[in-house]
Amino acid sequence: MVQGKRVVRLMGTIIELTIEHEAAESVLNELVTRLKEYEHRFSANDPSSELMQVNRQSGKSPVVVHPELYELIKLGTAHSQAPGSQLNIAIGPLVQSWRIGFSDARVPSEAELNAKLALTDPGQIVLDDATHSVFLTKPGMAIDLGSLAKGYIGDRLLAYLQSVGARSGLLNLGGNLLVFGPSSHPQGLWRIGIRDPQGEREEYRLILATPATSVVTSGIYERQLVTGNHRYHHLIDRYTGHPLETDLASLTILSQKSVDGEIWTTRLFGKEPDEILAILEQTPGIEGILIMKDRQVLTSAQVADHIIWQ
Repeated sequence: MVQGKRVVRLMGTIIELTIEHEAAESVLNELVTRLKEYEHRFSANDPSSELMQVNRQSGKSPVVVHPELYELIKLGTAHSQAPGSQLNIAIGPLVQSWRIGFSDARVPSEAELNAKLALTDPGQIVLDDATHSVFLTKPGMAIDLGSLAKGYIGDRLLAYLQSVGARSGLLNLGGNLLVFGPSSHPQGLWRIGIRDPQGEREEYRLILATPATSVVTSGIYERQLVTGNHRYHHLIDRYTGHPLETDLASLTILSQKSVDGEIWTTRLFGKEPDEILAILEQTPGIEGILIMKDRQVLTSAQVADHIIWQ
């Protein structure tokens, strides 16, 4: 087996692809091709993307979309309507008002936020399973899949790699990590660092040793807008329109499917730590790590066995 590595900038982040395959370079080429296709399908920041065709027709007419885009919108809509969920794929108008992470980021007025909040009801997303059409019933509505797309894409890339016989590898989609097959470490376990929210990018608060898994981390340190003495992070509270007020600095979810990690980091961020831990224990297939602003680490029961340095 040949190991190949590729680093590309797509989807607004740095993506690192490392695989073991006898034709590693051609497989990596295919991964990059697929990443570009997915970016064009799911992006809320590319005016020509397939998703933006749906947003442009808000209040006008349904749009028939690619089966993958329909699948992700349907999944996101279901989790957006779960009681108490912070996940809301209809949050696009608020994201575009703040623009945190972009050069034109700003603090919107309360009047603007209130007007945008009225456009963020996921119940106004109408789906037709027969035709794969999506209709946003109110003019000005906009779907943003930023809280889900990287996880979904990672799962699709992993399925492709398994279909062509890749032995092992690591897919790092800017905070979404997928590892598969055995690693070169003892017992074939992967070493995965969880970033210290108060440190630099390569400074870790703890390190895990784990078999093949997905690790998704969401944190208030990722993208910020600083104006005067105020610092605004990019995780918007779907109920207030403002950045979430929380003592949680980062939330990491371990799961077999990366899209599940995306779903649960977003659904749970902003809740009280005890409630997050209780939900993690009650929900099959996910484990979690909470790092608080004071650097305290809290974990669900099974994660503790995987921590090798803290």
